[in-house]
Amino acid sequence: MKRVFDISAATLGLLLLFPLMAITAALIKMKMGGPVIFRQERPGYHGEPFELYKFRTMTDETDDNGELLPDAERLTPVGIMIRKYSLDELPQLINVIKGDLSLVGPRPLLMQYLPLYNKRQMERHEVRPGITGWAQVNGRNTIPWEEKFEMDVWYVENQSFWLDIKILILTIQKVLKSEGISQEGESTARAFNGNKADS
Repeated sequence: MKRVFDISAATLGLLLLFPLMAITAALIKMKMGGPVIFRQERPGYHGEPFELYKFRTMTDETDDNGELLPDAERLTPVGIMIRKYSLDELPQLINVIKGDLSLVGPRPLLMQYLPLYNKRQMERHEVRPGITGWAQVNGRNTIPWEEKFEMDVWYVENQSFWLDIKILILTIQKVLKSEGISQEGESTARAFNGNKADS
């Protein structure tokens, strides 16, 4: 039932939100040029990699050594607005239809984090990752990594259709209030450095 709901809701979402997505894409093209879509490999179900789609919010500016500048320096005013209302996440509805993502589940993080998880934290990959999740509606980027992962595992252990509906409703409220977008002093969240010794 979860997969049927995901496909139905994501298809309807794409149809209803297409005008907003088109405007967002046009703004990115005008202010930052191409590409409009940011693609990045992320770990999916059981840690298997897939290509995640997001609207681009940062430039590709580099320093004198050819290294990308810090995120905060590459984040544009248009990008800040897009992130504020989570518009950058909308292309992930395509990932949902493809089966890479669910609407609700632990957020897919970076591939380089996989070796850093302890055994319990790895349980977050026992379900398909999601566009939003229990951690996103309970602090998002403002809570410590360990607390966020514990919420992810709690969701894996307690998932249900009605819990997903609750999370989706809370997500809409969070987006409208622009809550939890970034940690203090960061453009999003600090990098996870691992804590395998915890268990």
